[in-house]
Amino acid sequence: MTPRVLIDAARPGTLVAAVVPVLVGSAVAGSRGAFRPDVLVAALAASLLIQIGTNYANDVSDHLHGADAPDRLGPPRATALGLATPRAMIIAAALAFALAAAFGLYLVTVGGMPVLVVGIASIAAGVAYTGGPWPLAYNGLGDVVCFALFGIVPVLAMDYLHAGSVSAAAWWAAVPVACIVTAILVVNNLRDLEQDRVAGKRTLAVLLGRLGTRVWYSVLLAVAYLTPLVGWALEALPAAVLLVALTAPLAHKLGDTVSHRTGRELNSALADTSRLHLLFGMLLATGLLLRV
Repeated sequence: MTPRVLIDAARPGTLVAAVVPVLVGSAVAGSRGAFRPDVLVAALAASLLIQIGTNYANDVSDHLHGADAPDRLGPPRATALGLATPRAMIIAAALAFALAAAFGLYLVTVGGMPVLVVGIASIAAGVAYTGGPWPLAYNGLGDVVCFALFGIVPVLAMDYLHAGSVSAAAWWAAVPVACIVTAILVVNNLRDLEQDRVAGKRTLAVLLGRLGTRVWYSVLLAVAYLTPLVGWALEALPAAVLLVALTAPLAHKLGDTVSHRTGRELNSALADTSRLHLLFGMLLATGLLLRV
């Protein structure tokens, strides 16, 4: 397996999902005068490596389950194309998770047992997402795992690691992050709905159907924008978090696209939802740090 194949299999376009919750959680802590650069660096490294390991594990697991057909609508997968053997991809995933654990051990020295539990759960979910005897994504739980472990949990964990406790603001900030990162997965699964159904991959999109999945996507975006507004109204968040409204036109465009397109036409919506996640997260973090 060449370095180019390894890089492509890491799916660089998805790594935004690993960065945003770390930045937002750190901004929450910074807004109350608590920030540790060592924690930020170690957490970013661990989060990115867990995402990469998960992508490698998904690459081989989906291939072994027959979910990556030759007519795949998304980016090509290394194992399915024969660019990497299953064994090589499993080793790559194991190495990524091992490196993540190394950075995680440092974070455990900072945050103790709660951080150890979060780290173990995150790596276990990365492996079990499409692998193991009862793959989570194949049984309708992918969205739940994504919402919790790529949204709520990392934002709260970052606040805890920096400040030693979890503030109310962290909960309010975690919800929109969780909503938009889950929306990325929803677009992906909507695009692959028919192929996943044939392969026996019972994602939430397969269970909800095309209309239900489109409604679910719209609900996630609506909650993402309403949460900062309600948090500000209840004086749990500063007014500056309303900067996220600057991304509303992109969200509106995405809602329209997802509601009317299918198949490969959704690839652009998938990329733009990732972009929305990054822009929203950066503006939310900026608003938190401005504290006005």
